[in-house]
Amino acid sequence: MKLKLDENLSRHLKAEIEGLGHEPRTAAEQGLLGKRDPEVAAAAKSEGEIILTLDLEFGDLRKYPPGSHPGIILFRPRSMGPRFVGGVVMDFLKRTQLAELAGCLVVDRVRVRYPPLDTDGDEWTDVPS
Repeated sequence: MKLKLDENLSRHLKAEIEGLGHEPRTAAEQGLLGKRDPEVAAAAKSEGEIILTLDLEFGDLRKYPPGSHPGIILFRPRSMGPRFVGGVVMDFLKRTQLAELAGCLVVDRVRVRYPPLDTDGDEWTDVPS
């Protein structure tokens, strides 16, 4: 599965994720450091990558409705330490069939929003924060 590691996740996760058979790319590799979320989302969409992130803005259904992107997984760990966060991400990836989450917005396994059955690929809209 193609994945995009948002800039708020450690680039060191890339090798571990590759070990699970996925194809991760970091925001840094694609020159996306410091870019606005819509730019990161557009890059992920054009590459068919599910976004892995800690950024709450990606959880906004108005901006990123299910079915308008390859998928977004928003992690909400109890601690923001890099090792703890990395463990949360890796545990999720080891226990999850990512193909089942294509086009979904997932918040830490607590909430999964699926695309509507009649998705026609509508674009997200940039809603003012």
